[in-house]
Amino acid sequence: MRKAQFYTAAAKSKGSVTLPAEFDGVVHKHALYQAVRAFRANQRQGTHATKTRAEVSGGSRKPWRQKGTGRARQGTTRAAQWKGGGVVFGPKPRQYRIDLPKKIRRLARQSALNQRANESALVVIEGLEFEVPKTRELARMLDKLGVGAGKVLMLTDGTKRNVVLSGRNLPRVSVMPFREVTAYDVLCADAIVIEQGALQAGGPSGKGGANA
Repeated sequence: MRKAQFYTAAAKSKGSVTLPAEFDGVVHKHALYQAVRAFRANQRQGTHATKTRAEVSGGSRKPWRQKGTGRARQGTTRAAQWKGGGVVFGPKPRQYRIDLPKKIRRLARQSALNQRANESALVVIEGLEFEVPKTRELARMLDKLGVGAGKVLMLTDGTKRNVVLSGRNLPRVSVMPFREVTAYDVLCADAIVIEQGALQAGGPSGKGGANA
């Protein structure tokens, strides 16, 4: 069983805590590749468009006669070699979406968390509770945990509005419920801070692991 550093809500060390069975240390690189590829492809709008020579306006008249001018023959000013003409093999609107099977998404998320656990970049903290949003307190806590220098992903036990509001003004901190995290979110972070309650509620292979 793998273990991670365990801290109180005040960032005081309480030794280590045993991670759930899903943290088996196995990293499936191909599943991670598929998840990252699908995530990035699904962010593309696919609205790029250019006009072909059939879609630009004008050009119905031959610019000059076929022979006798000494110039190259031309049939229309809407051809690609003319300024304002159509584009040859230009991009057209298309759908880039890639749908992954639920098992692959779960496996990728589990592998990403295992990767951070293997790197000792995953810490567990007791319940995070803020009566009011306190960005300074959150930043101070992350510094005490030793993760304030890089990109930090905080995974909470359910939606906690005050924690989200406390972290949104910190440019290198992201806060989201554990069940909504994706493999891409985990891989983009240098350190992961997980609430203890979130681990007890459900690991990477739980129902929440179905997100792409």
